[in-house]
Amino acid sequence: MKIRYHWELEVYKLSVEAAMEIFALTKKFPKEELYSLTEQIRKSSRSVSGQIAEAWRRRKYPAAFVNKLNEAEAEAAETQVWLEFSVKCKYLAEPVGTDLHNRYQILIQKLITMQNQPHKWTAAS
Repeated sequence: MKIRYHWELEVYKLSVEAAMEIFALTKKFPKEELYSLTEQIRKSSRSVSGQIAEAWRRRKYPAAFVNKLNEAEAEAAETQVWLEFSVKCKYLAEPVGTDLHNRYQILIQKLITMQNQPHKWTAAS
């Protein structure tokens, strides 16, 4: 199947699913975390999807495509940091935090694979 839109990418679908789970879970975070941890983890998790969409639209230019995927990778790693703090602060149960952390690690691996093989994804191919 030829992928025409960013929302058809498996990595994009996984990123949206994880971000929506984080959104639901953070609704239970303490109110004093609203403008710090809650906002940070929501922002970084959503940014992964946004960066993937931007990368897809810039795929005509392999360097721009890879750059945006790298930004998505960085946002995914940042989300892992906020997940760690969420567990350490006991806002998330450890198994839940570990599962999400592992899912972001899978996302990161997929993003790295795409960065290392841009010719398979870019419009120039």
